[in-house]
Amino acid sequence: MQYQTTYQSPLGQLQLISDGTSLTHLLYPHQYEKNIDMKDDLPIFTSAKRWLDHYFNGDDPMIDFQLLPQGSNFQQEVWNELTTIKYGDLKTYGDIAKIVGRKLNKPKMSAQAVGGAVGSNPISIIIPCHRVVGKDGSLTGYGGTIDNKIKLLEIENVDMTKLYRPKHSTKP
Repeated sequence: MQYQTTYQSPLGQLQLISDGTSLTHLLYPHQYEKNIDMKDDLPIFTSAKRWLDHYFNGDDPMIDFQLLPQGSNFQQEVWNELTTIKYGDLKTYGDIAKIVGRKLNKPKMSAQAVGGAVGSNPISIIIPCHRVVGKDGSLTGYGGTIDNKIKLLEIENVDMTKLYRPKHSTKP
């Protein structure tokens, strides 16, 4: 059984989904899952909302609740690597490809394959896929929109001087 609640953030209303014990999704409005029972009072939702409150206040909160994103072994490896990117830091898709490639004994891991896994991260913000950029500083590849990626990096006081919005993305 899946349950949902919503969280009003500076980026708009987010949808949190749980199996009752673990957080399985954190989605932006354009990503919402439909037909899930509303249940605001689950302890996992209380913990996740508290984490989000701290994060959006500019803190670096510790994850003290269970995350359970569903995906392939490769996706899981990429998502696990995302959780090692420290608050306010960035990694490139290539950086992650090298690390995950070593773990999986695939030395020629594709940055594009990593990009696909990063883009399918079901627990945005908490599993910090917004901290991944192109090797040339492109703010590409964020399912939550480039505008939201920029806002999240600004919350974390990331130096944006060497980063840029890809030409194919819409400007604010």
